[in-house]
Amino acid sequence: MAERTGAAVGAEVVPGDGGGAVVSHGDGWDSDDGGGGRPEDEAGKGVVAAFGQTMKTLRLRAGMERAEFGKRLGYSASTIASFEQGRRIPSPRTIDRADEVVEAGGLLCLWKEQLERAQYPVFFQGMAGLEKACLELLMYDTQVVNGLLQTEEYMRALLAMRRPPLDQETIEQRVSARLARQDIFDRQPAPLLGFVMDEAILRHRYGGKDVQQGQLEQLLLIGQKRNVEIQVMPTDCEDNAGVNGSFTVVTRKDGKKFVYAETHATSTLDTDPEQTVLAAARYGIIRSQALSPRESMEFIEGLLGSL
Repeated sequence: MAERTGAAVGAEVVPGDGGGAVVSHGDGWDSDDGGGGRPEDEAGKGVVAAFGQTMKTLRLRAGMERAEFGKRLGYSASTIASFEQGRRIPSPRTIDRADEVVEAGGLLCLWKEQLERAQYPVFFQGMAGLEKACLELLMYDTQVVNGLLQTEEYMRALLAMRRPPLDQETIEQRVSARLARQDIFDRQPAPLLGFVMDEAILRHRYGGKDVQQGQLEQLLLIGQKRNVEIQVMPTDCEDNAGVNGSFTVVTRKDGKKFVYAETHATSTLDTDPEQTVLAAARYGIIRSQALSPRESMEFIEGLLGSL
């Protein structure tokens, strides 16, 4: 069995520099292959609940009702209640504004880093940290559009199909967290981002024709970015080095590589040098077997035109 690497810091898994793999029980965070929440997410729920109680205490100290507080933040009273009851995580910008409104002197802002981690399942937190500071991300997907490329409507369609069903608050939290990850496209300096996806992914009408159309349009839009390459692996290809499934190769700024993969019940973040080099080489072969970025954009345009 591979040596486990990484150290738990609070609820976060920080990948180490040794060989081996961090193996965690997951719920299909990015691939949407899995089921519902798992026991290891309880620590994150505790952080969110504690923040909510702190926000409520400071609001009451300021003498504000939820409706007034919500109006000043741009939310309804019911949304404020979901923040205070730990059912929803506010955005960093909302936390900053709430801190100003209740004159907390930075007390609420101190929670931002913990809340950012808490919005992800424990098994994904190490990958989320790498994603935010990576030099390069190379992703191959076989089931659904990669989370970094998904429209909000596509996210909701996928999450609504989960069995057993997810409650609405969980769906909202996961949509918010996944959208927050897409800040990577606006980061400076811009990381290099490569996506290869199976043609079948593009043909699925998850959520209906309008959702599919919006998703294809988003792929064309993001594909125009100079640091992004989107490629399609056609179904009529005779060779595909990616038949073993989806995976992501992450390169950190110091040059160290990691391989992240999800299955139905587990996820792995592999740090073994041999495995990471082989995964990067496999991705290179996959990329060469797929349509070129230009051909892929033309293929997606053709699919759009046929809807």
